[in-house]
Amino acid sequence: MSSLPLFAFPEKSQLVGIARLASQGESLREGHNVEYFTLPAKSLLNRCVSNRNLPFTWTINPYRGCEFACKYCYARYTHEFMEMRDGAEFEQKIYVKQHTADLLRRELRRVKPGEPIALGTATDPYQPAERRYEVTRGILEEFARHRGFELGIVTKSNLIVRDLDLLREVARDNTLSIHITITTLNVELARILEPRAPRPDLRLDAVRQLSEAGISVGVSCSPVLPGITDPPADLEAVVRAAAAAGARHIFAGPLFLKPCSAAVFLPFLEQHFPHLVGNYRQRYHDRSFLPPSYGKRIAQLIASFRLKYGVSRADPRGQMRSDTRPAHAFDEQLPLF
Repeated sequence: MSSLPLFAFPEKSQLVGIARLASQGESLREGHNVEYFTLPAKSLLNRCVSNRNLPFTWTINPYRGCEFACKYCYARYTHEFMEMRDGAEFEQKIYVKQHTADLLRRELRRVKPGEPIALGTATDPYQPAERRYEVTRGILEEFARHRGFELGIVTKSNLIVRDLDLLREVARDNTLSIHITITTLNVELARILEPRAPRPDLRLDAVRQLSEAGISVGVSCSPVLPGITDPPADLEAVVRAAAAAGARHIFAGPLFLKPCSAAVFLPFLEQHFPHLVGNYRQRYHDRSFLPPSYGKRIAQLIASFRLKYGVSRADPRGQMRSDTRPAHAFDEQLPLF
């Protein structure tokens, strides 16, 4: 196989930063219309800069791009930093970061006490590439050598149970929490929303195994898709199943739709949910977020289900929040938007 990428970048002399590094990556392997490339990363730990009031200070993403191909994924914009404007390339061109453990060892000095680190905020750390390249495992091995850090891992993959013993080591001297994303229990719906992610039942089994191993694990129902995954009965089913599997925290948030994501998500709606296209186009026309009222209703609804099924927290650190008042008049489908 040629060591050259199979797509064209602009002239390398015109590229800077991450785009230039990406253009120098060597092709590693092809499969399922996906190609993997090396990425000689200069930094691994990134300070979170966001107006979304996120519960972490630092982020780590072992890969650039994600093979799970979730139709709603907000992170497609990250490929634009490499001068890749086609949203589909995010799931077809996966970049494997190099020398991550060495980078992390040096950069952890920047983290102050009480500054949480999130692993897998933009791309799944346990996507199919991890089976072969084990970048995430190498990062966890480095964390196991340290103490006093607060680490949260977000994933849709049951591959995480491969690292159970290592996760126990990390948790022994650090604060560790796992967040398994489950947006629906409907297997057919999950298959079209998240084409290459493991089935919801496999993710629930991962929750069960992690919980039985004594690891703090919870479920994220995010993003909640209006008119698709927001019927109260469907959300309750996820919370009920998560609680039965041993989830210690459960939270949910509505769809965050950046323009680069809308370019993939709206054609998906036209194919599978044509009756929703008009509403989505109108509501997300000049914004990435829905009005706060929708998110508040979802939060209250999930809070009522947490109370019903005995899950006391929305997140690993927080106790019952002020938004945990039982929701009322949710016995029917939530009105779209």
